[in-house]
Amino acid sequence: MTAFSNAAVEVLFDPEALARRAADWLLTTALAKRDTFTIALSGGSTPRRLYELLAAPPYYDAFPWRRTHWFWGDERFVPHDDADSNFRMVRETLLSRMQIPATNVHPIPTEGLTPAEAAVEYERTLQSFYGATALTPKRPLFDVILLGLGPEGHIASLFPGMAILEERRRWVAPVVGAKPEPRISLTYPALNSSREVAFLAAGEAKRGVLDRLFDGDTSLPAVRLRPEGALRFFLDRAATPEHRP
Repeated sequence: MTAFSNAAVEVLFDPEALARRAADWLLTTALAKRDTFTIALSGGSTPRRLYELLAAPPYYDAFPWRRTHWFWGDERFVPHDDADSNFRMVRETLLSRMQIPATNVHPIPTEGLTPAEAAVEYERTLQSFYGATALTPKRPLFDVILLGLGPEGHIASLFPGMAILEERRRWVAPVVGAKPEPRISLTYPALNSSREVAFLAAGEAKRGVLDRLFDGDTSLPAVRLRPEGALRFFLDRAATPEHRP
C-alpha cells in the first residue's frame, strides 16, 4: 500500500472547475489556521489559473494575505524576469496584484550564484523561517504544498534517475542534467513536511501517469512521497484514470 491509497480524490468537470474548487479549499484551509500560514507553490498551467482566481473576488477580500508566507517547491535556474521562471508566473498572476508584504515572499535565488550555492541559500532561508536545522514531524515546515505531476512522474524537480531522489538530509538541492536548464528543488524531507499536500492535474495527457501513480509504480518519483499530513488530488474528468483510490 502506498501513501496514495488513502488520498482524498476530487474529480471536477474541467480545468476551470478544478481551479475554483482548489481555490475554495485553499481559502478554507488558510482561514482555519489562526496564525502564520505557509504555502509552497508549483508552476504550470493548472496552478496558474488557481493563482489568478485568488487575486480576484471573492478570494481577494477573504484570503489572509498578511499572515501568509509564500515559498516555491522548485525553480528553473533562470532570472526571475525570464518567461520560464516559476516566480515570474506567480508574481504576474497573483503577487503583483495584492498588497502582500515583501518579507512574506520567499523566491528561490537564481542570480549571482551557482545552482549549488542557490540551493544552500534557499535551505538557509527555510531553516531560518522554521527556526531549526532539523525537521520534526510534529511541526511541519509548510501548511500546504501544491504539486503538479510530470509525464515521467516527477514532482517539483525530482526527476527519475537524479541523485536528488536519494537525498535525505538536505532540504533543497540543485538538479543538473534532467532538463536543458539547471533547477533548484525541495527534496523529499522538505516536501514531506507539510500538513496538506495537494496535487493539481488536468487533461487527458495526465491520465496515464496518474494510473501508474495510483497503482504504486515505484519508477515514478512521485510514488516515493511520504507526506506527514493529508494527501489530496484535485483532478478534472479528462485526467482521471478508471482505477483510482
